[in-house]
Amino acid sequence: MNNKDERVIQNYQENEKMMILIFAQWCVNHDLNPEKLYAHAYPNQPKNQILTDVLEETIPKNEAEEIADETVLNVLQIFGNDDLAFIVQSEIEKRGRN
Repeated sequence: MNNKDERVIQNYQENEKMMILIFAQWCVNHDLNPEKLYAHAYPNQPKNQILTDVLEETIPKNEAEEIADETVLNVLQIFGNDDLAFIVQSEIEKRGRN
């Protein structure tokens, strides 16, 4: 693999980690468990190690910036996490009914 290929892979991995962090922080901000939502979206997949790792980077919701629902949905869909976006959308709809 050449340097360009390695940079492309590294950029993708960094962007994927940022997407997962946005999802995890959004969950924290709305009192949701990101690992449970992920497992619900992808029941046949093993535990997501990146998600586990980024949970340590989330901050308490009272210290966090607001993350718009549309932002988390768009970021998930950009990375092809349509099943997870569907679960997030259902949580948004539940919140709207309460």
